[in-house]
Amino acid sequence: MDLPDRARVVIVGGGIVGCSLAYHLTLRGCTDVVLLERKQLTCGTTWHAAGLVGQLRATYNLTRLAQYTTNLYSTLEQETGQATGFRQTGSMAIATHAARMEELLRGASMAKCFGLEVQTLSPTEVANRWPGVNTSDVVGGVFLPKDGRCNPIDTTQALAKGARSRGAKIFENTPVEKILIENGQAVGVRTAQGEIRADMVVNCAGMWAHELGAQSGTTVPLHAAEHFYIVTEPMAGLHSDLPVLRDPDGCAYFKEDAGKLLVGWFEPVAKPWGMQGIPESFSFDALPDDLEHIEPLLSSAMERYPALATTGINLFFNGPESFTPDDRYLLGETPEVRNLFVAAGFNSIGIQSAGGAGKVLADWMLDGHPPMDLWDVDIRRCMPFQRNRHYLRDRTVETLGLLYDMHWPFRQPATARGVRQSILHDRLKAHGACFGETAGWERANWFAPPGVKPEYAYSYGRQNWFEHSAAEHLAVRNGVGMFDQSSFAKFVVQGPDAEAVLGRISANNVAVPVGKMVYTQWLNERGGIEADLTITREAPDRFMVVTAAATQTRDLAWLQRHIPADARAFALDVSSSMAVLSVMGPKSRALLQSLTSTDMSHEAFPFGTSQTIDLGYARVRASRITYVGELGWELYIPTECAPGVFDVLMEAGQAFGLKLCGYHALNSLRMEKGYRHWGHDISDEDTPLQAGLGFAVAMDKPGGFIGQEALQQQKQQGLTRKLLQFALQDASALLYHNEPLYRDGVIVGRISSGMFGHGLGQSLGMGYVEFGTAPGAGDAAQLLQGRYEVEVAGVRMAATPSLVPFYDPKSLRIKS
Repeated sequence: MDLPDRARVVIVGGGIVGCSLAYHLTLRGCTDVVLLERKQLTCGTTWHAAGLVGQLRATYNLTRLAQYTTNLYSTLEQETGQATGFRQTGSMAIATHAARMEELLRGASMAKCFGLEVQTLSPTEVANRWPGVNTSDVVGGVFLPKDGRCNPIDTTQALAKGARSRGAKIFENTPVEKILIENGQAVGVRTAQGEIRADMVVNCAGMWAHELGAQSGTTVPLHAAEHFYIVTEPMAGLHSDLPVLRDPDGCAYFKEDAGKLLVGWFEPVAKPWGMQGIPESFSFDALPDDLEHIEPLLSSAMERYPALATTGINLFFNGPESFTPDDRYLLGETPEVRNLFVAAGFNSIGIQSAGGAGKVLADWMLDGHPPMDLWDVDIRRCMPFQRNRHYLRDRTVETLGLLYDMHWPFRQPATARGVRQSILHDRLKAHGACFGETAGWERANWFAPPGVKPEYAYSYGRQNWFEHSAAEHLAVRNGVGMFDQSSFAKFVVQGPDAEAVLGRISANNVAVPVGKMVYTQWLNERGGIEADLTITREAPDRFMVVTAAATQTRDLAWLQRHIPADARAFALDVSSSMAVLSVMGPKSRALLQSLTSTDMSHEAFPFGTSQTIDLGYARVRASRITYVGELGWELYIPTECAPGVFDVLMEAGQAFGLKLCGYHALNSLRMEKGYRHWGHDISDEDTPLQAGLGFAVAMDKPGGFIGQEALQQQKQQGLTRKLLQFALQDASALLYHNEPLYRDGVIVGRISSGMFGHGLGQSLGMGYVEFGTAPGAGDAAQLLQGRYEVEVAGVRMAATPSLVPFYDPKSLRIKS
């Protein structure tokens, strides 16, 4: 078969993900697909995968994708005639301490949100399901009967066969030398046999995806690491119906394999591989043995399954897998190059992820948007610095082991830290800051008082910083607190057409006087929230957009791609040019007034306005707005002037009881006030009407806005779901996210975010309640009448619902 010179889609890489994408594109009717594999299908990492097909993942949407994969693999052999080796033998995870058991129980509770069958097991039941397993230290476990396993090579071949049967062309031994880019768009690929022009190109190159992406000017942050498993000689007592056994506290998984035992590990300190690039010749290759590296975990596995100690090892295997900085794979269109998509970095769960990833990426490509909220894996979450090889190598030492390590609330990475630091970092550190990381930024999450070490002691209960953060929270409620929010992403939109451009993108009206601030969402054509931010009019032709650090890449790409080519306007990222100090609380006005000649009174400086003021020796943009529900100002300071302004505020603040505050307090404060958080409470699947943000939508503004028709239609048809706030009646329990939400004994949603409200003394959460289309179902009074419960680690707890904030529902304090 000759290589064509034209295709609608070219896929680079013939592992299970690339073949799944080809399969799903053709399933959607897109048959003009060419898949190019440098050697042979599966020859990179797919061929040596263990073939585990689990369904329960860390988040709601990733679990939905894994569920789809399981359902697909169960029918693939029947459809294609190609054996896959798929069997639903179930999987069992065990816990050896109470915290691990709570983690498993919280996961089991989340599984109920989408009908996943999960059984909780006692140590005796664990032993019954896996005869011969040592359960002397086991406190319990969970069993998922619909989990399975497959043969990765055969499953990939089945996907390839299905794709071929519908017209896809697959070429082996055809390495791609370069992705062709013209005018910021991918237009094809170049191979030794010639060029193929294409409408869309997909980087499914696995371990090679980082280098291929870099050649294309895109950030594809992943790094290979050595991954170890053994296969024993045949063992008595093993049978093919045994579930996969996961012992996360031993970093191990156990799987029956044709009468033998396969044991693999995710060790806490991994061995990155391929720092200088993956050899072009690599194909069905193994890496050198390193028994010394894995011996402690092998000894632990022998304790868990004693028969292993008296059985010979037939194969000691070491093969590479690729890992991303946050252990979540990379999916979607690159922000740097249009029509260039990525599906890579599957963190050793590529087999169980491939089906769902292939389906949603095919939908994304053909429909022009993702079919569901994919922020967990969206490549637009990545930052340009994450292309750095040294950073990736150092982070990979940790990320492999995180698959089986404890998934603590608020857990922070330990490696490759200090990439992005506020100019105030050392000052905050000197005041006891304990830093967390977001998008590479070192941010003060809480402050340790004198004599307390600023380090995390993780748990599922009240962690060691709980009381210190409570003090920060109450300082903001009762006095004045200061946050370093320099990590805000900041964009300038400038030019004669700036107002018109932002007016079309924004749901709210930005045609406001100079000095006015606008809280708004950017919507997609379906009315879903793509961004949640503020816009300040600095001049007739200049606006400043402020958004979250985590969405810097995504929001800038959305903005730039929605500026028409003929518009007299441009967008520029100015994030690093300004530090931000937020001074918040009832005493914030008095503190700032003591330092500036500008009249800070409510009459002279109303809420939602911004002025340039003198502060210290600097000229500072002071914006009266809040994310904590109190009187306050965000101060935008030229970076080089920020240390001086900080010192002046700290000195003057002593008279007002000023307290430095961290992001944990920011979170608890915003939860009391019911402020939404993009990525948790709102996403591109949620509309402002569902989220209770209709006040930020100007439905009748001249020129309209993206998503307007969808919102008008939704208003006419009526809502079927709405975001509510909840307070647990038991203040000892803590909510995080994805806890099932019950109304009158029936699951109607899940908690999207949670935090303890120190000012109210209650554990708080938000979550969407599904109420269907029955007449009056969405009526506020009827919604609040139900008996609500939230399930926490298997226990249902009574909850009080509210459509308005529990704290200061009329917002009198912020406008004082």
